[in-house]
Order: sequence, then C-alpha cells, then structure tokens
Amino acid sequence: MNDPHFTTPIAQRIWDTKYRHYERGAALDACIEDTWQRVAKALVEPENNADYWRVRFYGILRDFKFLPGGRILAGAGTAHQVTLFNCFVMGTIADSMDGIFDALKEGALTMQQGGGVGYDFSTLRPRGAQAAGVGSVASGPVSFMRIWDSMCATILSTGARRGAMMGTLRCDHPDIEEFIAAKQNRSQLRHFNVSVLVSDAFMTAVSRDEEWPLVFPANESEMGGELLLRAWPGYGDAVPCKVYKRIRACELWQNIMRANYDYAEPGVLFIDRINRLNNLYYCETIHATNPCGEVPLPPYGACNLGSINLAQFVRDPFSAQARLDLDAIATTAAIAVRLLDNVIDVSHFPLASQTGQAQRSRRIGLGLTGLADALIMLQIHYSSSAAVQTAQQVMQRICHAAYQASIELAQEKGVFPLLDKEKYLAGVFVRTLPESIREGIAQYGIRNSHLTAVAPAGTISLLANNISSGLEPVFGHRYTRRVLKRDGCYADYAVDDYAAALWRKDRASDDLPAAFVTAHELTPAEHLSMQAAIQPYVDQAISKTINIPADYDFVQFSDLYRQAYDLGLKGCTTFRPNAVTGEILHKPDAQHAAPHCCGLEREAD
Repeated sequence: MNDPHFTTPIAQRIWDTKYRHYERGAALDACIEDTWQRVAKALVEPENNADYWRVRFYGILRDFKFLPGGRILAGAGTAHQVTLFNCFVMGTIADSMDGIFDALKEGALTMQQGGGVGYDFSTLRPRGAQAAGVGSVASGPVSFMRIWDSMCATILSTGARRGAMMGTLRCDHPDIEEFIAAKQNRSQLRHFNVSVLVSDAFMTAVSRDEEWPLVFPANESEMGGELLLRAWPGYGDAVPCKVYKRIRACELWQNIMRANYDYAEPGVLFIDRINRLNNLYYCETIHATNPCGEVPLPPYGACNLGSINLAQFVRDPFSAQARLDLDAIATTAAIAVRLLDNVIDVSHFPLASQTGQAQRSRRIGLGLTGLADALIMLQIHYSSSAAVQTAQQVMQRICHAAYQASIELAQEKGVFPLLDKEKYLAGVFVRTLPESIREGIAQYGIRNSHLTAVAPAGTISLLANNISSGLEPVFGHRYTRRVLKRDGCYADYAVDDYAAALWRKDRASDDLPAAFVTAHELTPAEHLSMQAAIQPYVDQAISKTINIPADYDFVQFSDLYRQAYDLGLKGCTTFRPNAVTGEILHKPDAQHAAPHCCGLEREAD
C-alpha cells in the first residue's frame, strides 16, 4: 500500500475509484494529501482571506477528521461540470403527461451530474381514475415510477454516478396499497428507496382503530360524490378530495409493517412532524427527502453534507484516561460550517431552480460518523446509558457550535435570503436552542437555515479506513464488504473495523475489549434509543437502519415504529434479512443475494 494515510486496501480502492482526480485517464491526485489540498483550495474561492482559510480547511480534512460529502471530494477543484451536492428533492410532478416527462427529464439531468433524487408521487392520480380530456384512465403513480427506475438504470449504465432515488407517497393516496407492495417483486423499482408519508391523523386513526379514507383531489365532474378537504401537494390551499374508498387504519398500518418485516421497505416518514419542526415552516412545505432520508427538502432543495469523524477525537484510546476532545470537535464543526457554506457558492447545479433554492436557504447538513468506534475506544458499550449520554453530548456540542458559527458568518457575509427573524425564532426547533444563540440570531441573523443532519456516511467512512458509519453500531470486527465497481460488477473485500484494528495493533491481541459490540448483538430497541437520543440536536433528520434478527417477533417489530413515533423521530427504517434484498455486509462464507436498497451502491456517496 503506497499511501501511509490508508491502512486498508479497500480505503485506497475507494479513493482511487471515487474521489481521486483523473483527467483523460491520468491521475492528477498522486495521494490523498493532494485530494485534501485540492478541495481546500477550491472551497476558499469565496473568501477574502483565502490563505488563512485554506490552511484551516486542509487542517480539518487531513487525517479524515472531517469528511465532506462524496461529491465535494470528487468534484471540488476539478474542471468537471458536476454538482458538489449529493442529493436533491425534485420539483412537484404536475399530473399531466407533459408534467410527468418534464419531471423525468429534470431527474435525468440531475443524476447525470452526480446527484441522487427524491420525488413525491402523490400528485399523480390513482390507477383507474379518468384522465381528463383524453378519454382514458390513469395507470397510477407506481406505473410511472417504473419509468424513473428505467431512466436511473440507463444513467447508471453510462458510467455516471450511481443512481440513488427516493420515492414517497401519502398514506391517504388511493394507490397506497400498491405502493406498499411495489418492491416485493425483486425485479421492480430496484433503484428506488420508498417511504410512506405518514401523518399525525393516520397515527391517531391507527391508535383508535378507525376507518381511514383514501382520497385524491376531485376534478369538476367528481364534485357530486363524497368529498373531504385536504391540503395536497401542488395546491396552495386545502382542496376538495374525492373519497375513493375507506379502509381500517390498523389494516393499512399492518400492511406497511408486514412489508417492512418481509422486504425491508417501505420506510416510514412522519411527515407532519417533519414540517412542524422545519426551521422554514413559514415559507415551504416538505413532501419528500433525499434518498437515504436524513434531509427532508422542499421542491428543488439540495443536501450539502459533511460528517465529523469522532474516532479522530478520542484521546488515549482504550486507557483509563480515554476521553473525547469536545473542544476540538466544536472547533472542527465551526470550520466545517464555513467550508460547507462555501460549497453553495462554488458548486455547479444541474437546474437553475436548484441554484435558487440552495442560495435562498443555504441549507447545510453537518453530522457525525465513527460514533460506535469512538465509544469502543472510550470503553463504553453502545447500549449503555453512558453511550447515550456521550452521543447526546457530542451532537449537542456540534449543533450549538454550528449555529454559533453560522451567526458569525451572517455578520461577515450576510443572512440567508429566506430569513424572517421573528418567524424563524418562533420555530419549534429554534426555540430549543440556548438563549445566547437565540439572542445572536435576533441581533445578527444567521447564514444557514438548517445546519445539522446525520447521514449514513457509508462510503466516506470506508475511505477513512473503515470507521463505523454514521451513528450505526459496528457490523463486525472482521467481515466482507461488497463494493460496486466501475463496470457494474461487485468486488468483495475482507475488512477490519477501525477500532478493532487499532486494538490489535496496539495490544497485539485478538481478545477484543468488552465494549466491542456489533449491530446484531444489540436489540432493536437499543438501536432506536441511540437515534432518539440525538434527534433533539438534529434540525433535519437521521439516517439509521435498525437491524432486526430474522426470527424477531412480528408483533414486537410493529411496535418499534410506534415507539419511533412516540420518541419524536422523523422517520424509521429497519432491515431484516430476506430473500429479496439480501445483505450488503456479510461474513466471507455467507451466501448473499441482491443488495439492500440502502447499501453502498445506493448511497449517493
């Protein structure tokens, strides 16, 4: 291995194939140091004091302390006409053939430049409904999702970035049952993650065992039937909706749960909570997220992500003096906010509408990765109360440092254009911030509408020598990782977990410490507790997969999603091994099938 910064072959392979700068087949980044220098130099372009900030940007990139989103690593400082944003939520799909194929074209252009896409298909009329003006009947949103899926496969086959998509549908859309079952055929919608938009009203109906109406906006000829007023995407105000049928809310909930239990999809997004806690509640409505769910976005919104690698901030690991350097984490967070804010100004965007949305809100999503490895190095068991407290403490520090840095940026560079101070300060999340931060916003404003999100960070965590990804537990101390290659085939790599490898190197022992716990040794409730612990300090959302044993009781499984709702989460994703999605991580001798939708080849790195 040539580069001393890489301790695992897979890390160097990830860098070489995904993030190293090539021009016409020639490598311009000789080593990862060159990549860090290239990114730091590119992202100081908006600064008056470029030399000062280039040193500081390089300082947090070096040794993988801060891991910006993969598009930033791959594209910043190159001549390539690509976006530095990982993912987008696309515009509202108009319910017409022109509207549908205009939206398809916008998605293709966005994916061609490297962005993953999210769509809400709730605006498309249900299967069997009359198509106004042409005398035919509609084929429904799921049928059009298949066109998107084919487009994504085509873009992927051209050698462009991997095709990650999110598709959502309201829980009261008449085709919701078809949507729930859409991915149960292993040949269907393989490039989509899918999630149901679950409302507070639906959760109440489930708890009361009430009937649940499935509705869609009525056209003029349908005004004589049973109608209910509903807020609906694509309409400014609540509109009369035709009731297509009524089903028991509990029955629909069980259908969602059974599909999750058997096929790992669809996920659940608690959409009313997402909108209620949105810092820009006063000027936008959200109906979809990026492909992995950690950034709920309005039409044409984009996610600009980066993760602080906690494993690099553990001092004296595995000793009685082991500790997290919280001050260094806060300092890194403040510099990372400036770096990500600059990404907005230097990035290309596939569409002008995306440029405008990013510049008006200046959203960024700063999070953490390597949490599980950091806990192991601190000799704290992931399921313990000490682990929960440590995670909370770290995420709180990142959150507050980020908000303070954004206030200081506002003083220097100006506030984000959509800021209405009075309404912003009245927001549910903003009201939870310390008084000193709220006073700073009142006096100076703030540069970025949103500042925190916890991404899966799977690929960039592999790049950082296989640290544990995001807030996920360690999968195993030694296992096989399957990676999608440029030619569309998979390669298997034997990999060691970062903390386990460090322990063996320092101790020359395979007897791992008691704190070393894997994802499959934790109960689903313990997974959920960690996600719930840090949500109060995340103004957007959290990508987290709750691992479910194959023999886990279905009744207990169903209750996990109710617990997620009661704990204040914005969404929930589980994974139980099954014949359709298989496993992305496996032991060398294990059989495995098609990849799970949230595997590395689906993450928009």
